[in-house]
Amino acid sequence: MTDKPDYTITREVSGSKGRYVARAPGLPDAEMTFSILNPQTIIIDHTGVPDEWRGKGVGKALVERGVLDARAEGVRIVPLCPFAKAQIERHPEWQDVLGGKAK
Repeated sequence: MTDKPDYTITREVSGSKGRYVARAPGLPDAEMTFSILNPQTIIIDHTGVPDEWRGKGVGKALVERGVLDARAEGVRIVPLCPFAKAQIERHPEWQDVLGGKAK
């Protein structure tokens, strides 16, 4: 396995949608998308990690960034994305940001 790539994660928001994007030179973007349910709640709906990123921890890093931002901003997360849900379940220290169920 190769070393972890040097990447940056940025948050982009447009209207009621947003995403966290991981970028590194020479690699396709990895992303985690979310919908803004209300000012206090986001729904993580998709995490997309290209094959070139697999096994490097970028998916987990995207979820962690979302959790840290939510915690800092007093926002709750509803993880509909199976990957994000599994990551949050594996990390009890992240579960303080979990919100209610989306209908």
